[in-house]
Amino acid sequence: MNKTKKVIRVSIVTLDNNNFEKTISSDNIVVVDCWAAWCGACKTFAPVYEKIASRHPEHIFGKLDTHTQKDLVAKLGIENIPSLLLYREGIMLFKQPGYFSEEQMEDIVRQAESLDMDTVRMEIEKETKAKSEKAN
Repeated sequence: MNKTKKVIRVSIVTLDNNNFEKTISSDNIVVVDCWAAWCGACKTFAPVYEKIASRHPEHIFGKLDTHTQKDLVAKLGIENIPSLLLYREGIMLFKQPGYFSEEQMEDIVRQAESLDMDTVRMEIEKETKAKSEKAN
């Protein structure tokens, strides 16, 4: 009996200054792994990230090399790696450094999928208005 292993190809976008804004502005959920080649924790996290990406082909998964994209990293305020960012409809919903297990990653994605984005936008609008009024 010939047992063949099914190979799943995971498409993970390499993010940089040229494609970052366009990528996160899509209507999709966009998950970003901020990493560096010299980072041991990043190397350990990579297979978990790839596995979650393969389970969710409906979402965009990207990798941001913090070593080569220093301007973008500074703009995003990334201070520790690995760091995970999650956007939906161009809105950052999650930003946290650390190593995440498969279960944690699934939970993060599930929570993002279940959010009512109209409510999120209303909350952002309220916060922005409150800050503006406080500044005046």
